[in-house]
Amino acid sequence: MRYLLDTGVWLWSLIDAERINPKARQLIAEGSEELYLSAASSWEISIKSALGRLRLPLPPARLIPQALAAQGVRPLPITHTHALGVSDLPPYHRDPFDRLLIAQAQAEGMAILTADRSFERYSVDIFWCGR
Repeated sequence: MRYLLDTGVWLWSLIDAERINPKARQLIAEGSEELYLSAASSWEISIKSALGRLRLPLPPARLIPQALAAQGVRPLPITHTHALGVSDLPPYHRDPFDRLLIAQAQAEGMAILTADRSFERYSVDIFWCGR
């Protein structure tokens, strides 16, 4: 199975793993499944860090590549198909980054690892990571 990590879940896996349920922590840690982090997540992290809304142990330009490599998480670029897929989504959720993740998961046939209940309203497979 291929999984797309929600930005928050991925950050928790690095900084506050106890916020993720044991089954999801194991999935992320064992590396036997294909895990992806979207370029949208890197963009979101960079913006929030620059605005002072997200404190990280390293600048995003260093943290993200190092953590992806250490965890064996693969990068997922944003394509035009992904971006245009957002226009087909019902307006259940206003967060543009999350909407792009949903469109990417749909286009790529991935399940999303998330702890955000608003994702459940969309036609996308969810792997629940919350407590």
